[in-house]
Amino acid sequence: MLGVWGNFDCGRPDCQAVNALGFRRRPTTPAVLVWWIPLQASAGDHAKEATVNSHSPHDDSDYIGSATVIMASTEVEVQVELRGFFQPIDGRFCWYGRVGQSDILDEFLQGRRRSVVVRTSAGEAAGTIGDRDFWGRYRIQGRGRPPYPTPSSLDEVEATPS
Repeated sequence: MLGVWGNFDCGRPDCQAVNALGFRRRPTTPAVLVWWIPLQASAGDHAKEATVNSHSPHDDSDYIGSATVIMASTEVEVQVELRGFFQPIDGRFCWYGRVGQSDILDEFLQGRRRSVVVRTSAGEAAGTIGDRDFWGRYRIQGRGRPPYPTPSSLDEVEATPS
C-alpha cells in the first residue's frame, strides 16, 4: 500500500514510515487506530526525564525547621519553611515562607495580618504574618536580615552546595 505515509508493505510487523514532520506511524490492523510517536522520544528518554526532573519543592528552601513566632507578649513554637532573595531594585534582602498550622496562631490572628518577630536558633527578624492557606499554614514575610543563616561573603557563597 503506497500513500502519503509511504510503503507499509515491507514484510516485517514493525515496519514504520516517517512523515515530513519527523513522526512515525506504526501500521495497525483496523485502519482507525493510529499511534503517533515522536522520533526523538523513546521509552529510555522518558525514564531519563523522570530522574532528571525529580526535584522536590523543598529543595529551594533556605531554612526548614523550628522557630518561635513572637506576637505582643505571646510566644508560639512552630515549624517554618523559609526562603529569600536579594532585591536589586531597593538593595534589600526579602525573605518569605510558610508557618506550620497552629491553633494558637489561629486564635490570635483571626484572619488578620499582624507584625511579628520570628526567632530561630540562628537569629531573629521582624516580619508580617497573615494569608492563611487551605492547609492552615500562614504566609510570613520580611525584609532585611532573615532569621536564618545566609552567606555573607563570596567564599561562603562559593562553598554553598548548589
